Amino acid sequence: MENRIDVPSKKKLPFPIQPKLREYLGHYNRLTKLPIDYLDLLRYTVAVPLLNYDGEDTLWQTVHYTEADREEVHRALTSIYALLKTDGDEEVLEHLSVARIDYCTFGNSNPFRIRIINRLNDNYDHFYVKKADASRIYGLELEDLLSPNRFTYVVNKETLIEEHIAGVPGDDFIKRHLDDTHFNQTRIAKEFVKFNERCFVRLLGDMRSYNYVIDITPDIEGSQFRIRAIDFDQQSYEGRMNFYLPQYFKDNNPIIYLGIGTMKPETVRQYQMEERSLIAARVRTSRKRLNRLFQIMSKDQISTDEKVFQLKHELTKHHRSDEFLNCKTMGEIVLTNIQLVLAKDFKQSIVF
Repeated sequence: MENRIDVPSKKKLPFPIQPKLREYLGHYNRLTKLPIDYLDLLRYTVAVPLLNYDGEDTLWQTVHYTEADREEVHRALTSIYALLKTDGDEEVLEHLSVARIDYCTFGNSNPFRIRIINRLNDNYDHFYVKKADASRIYGLELEDLLSPNRFTYVVNKETLIEEHIAGVPGDDFIKRHLDDTHFNQTRIAKEFVKFNERCFVRLLGDMRSYNYVIDITPDIEGSQFRIRAIDFDQQSYEGRMNFYLPQYFKDNNPIIYLGIGTMKPETVRQYQMEERSLIAARVRTSRKRLNRLFQIMSKDQISTDEKVFQLKHELTKHHRSDEFLNCKTMGEIVLTNIQLVLAKDFKQSIVF
């Protein structure tokens, strides 16, 4: 349980989307023209702190616009929602309205969260408007290609639109849902092992408990659990290897202790190898697209030279392999790490 970490070393630097990455996004239909951009939403005039059901500050603010701007902003945002959900079919717009616009002052991306409500049944959904950032785009692409989850997002110039991922926030889940049957606790621990492995293979960092959600699906006996990352700001940016292993964040300790109490090391290793096999299968089915992505990512700058140097040497020591020493970018490190841990003869395991 040593080497626990809490926070990134410093606030992450933003990186622009280079022409080659923008060309890739256009080829795979990730680029689209939007009726409003991130900077337009910053024209709000009033911001009120958003509290949760317990009266605690959520670090989000509900923002309001002048009467002159409000109608234009709301019309544009419902059009974006239709673009995400119905491929731009605007017949649905007459039933949709913007219920709330929240702005987060915490973190790197300072997102806007848009709540859309269907007036026919009062059902609501969300999506996010963020500043586009190259490393975040790479994180979203790798999530879509290598995880068990599909992810919808679009980019326009310097604006990023992301779908909402439904689930119980990890920190709330740890507080309220770990006291379950032994059968379900074993399933929770199993899923965390798999999530830990997915993050490490593709070097997605900063998976503290509030940066992922748990999707709970009732099953014939008990429930099935799926952990999904919701924050991709820290895709291969930090230099510390442990930053890419959720098991090393202190606020994940309750799940770690749950795993220690319900699984033997050989069981942990089995689940790790199962997840690597699934990732390998996804690599095979998306090989052409992944090759194109890594050709771009390997030449892009999405971190500092100091962090690249630190990470490649820590991974060299961890894997006992010199494959990383020739890497010059984070993209090359991610590609090397994927190739190494998915190799059939690679037996090293990460055990709690």
